[in-house]
Amino acid sequence: MSGTDPFRQAADRVIRHFAESRPIHANTLILTIYGDLVHDFGGSLWLGSLIRLVQPLGISERLVRTSVFRLAEKGMLQARQVGRRSYYRLTPRGQRQHASAARRIYASTPPAWDRRWRLVLTSIGALTPEQREQVRRELAWLGFIRIDAGIHAHPTVDSDTVRRVLDDLGLQEQVVVLEAGASDPELLLVANRLIGRSFDIPALNAQYNDFISHFSPVLEAARQSARPDPERCFLVRTLLINRFRLILRQQPELPAELLEPDALSLQARKLTRALYQCCSTAADAHFLALGEVKQGRLTPPGPAYYQRFPEV
Repeated sequence: MSGTDPFRQAADRVIRHFAESRPIHANTLILTIYGDLVHDFGGSLWLGSLIRLVQPLGISERLVRTSVFRLAEKGMLQARQVGRRSYYRLTPRGQRQHASAARRIYASTPPAWDRRWRLVLTSIGALTPEQREQVRRELAWLGFIRIDAGIHAHPTVDSDTVRRVLDDLGLQEQVVVLEAGASDPELLLVANRLIGRSFDIPALNAQYNDFISHFSPVLEAARQSARPDPERCFLVRTLLINRFRLILRQQPELPAELLEPDALSLQARKLTRALYQCCSTAADAHFLALGEVKQGRLTPPGPAYYQRFPEV
């Protein structure tokens, strides 16, 4: 990919950086595409379309086939064979994880806080190591942080959401879900500071710094482009959401009250929102042009798809 247009040049640098990275994490990228686009455009996609969509990122056909097979083995994707063609969609488990992640990814601002913490205890019930790890992964999708062995904390998540996850896993009788607050309002800041020691903020800030420096030039160039290239818009938006999603999986879902006004996480969210909106129309057009389903044409998304990153 080449050209004199500033957006093409900036986009190509980001695309080339990913294509030259080793190893290429195709599994996470494919799940990002399914969560960001496929799920809302009918839910299913022909494997051949997926191969064509990610080829410019240096992901070979063989790697795509290997990745979707592994994702199917992990219970994240399911296939439907029609003749010689395979169509893949998210499983119920994959849809649940997508819904949990989407609430965090596409929010314009941090969530409101009632000054209480949601605690999940996994060390009391008779869980196997595999079950405990499964719960940990599911809680990570929701934005929980592990503050000690078998203790996971979150300041804003709806406890009913956690209970639904545990119900789906069949572990509602083995895991304890609590809500807690400081017994004395004057001790609230002390409690938050102590819990905050479990968060590796310097490491997260380093990731946010890299994220901002990586995508800021693309946003600046996109704002100068009257008609950004659709394929590059699709690739940039995919890489943007993929990277942002991976950072959020390592970060607690902190409300504004626990963040500095100039926090790097807020800057990164603002950048993500702006670049996503710059690329979306052209990215959707590229996806519609290449995506094929069993019926032939992709299904237009519902209203919720266009309400991502709402105005603040």
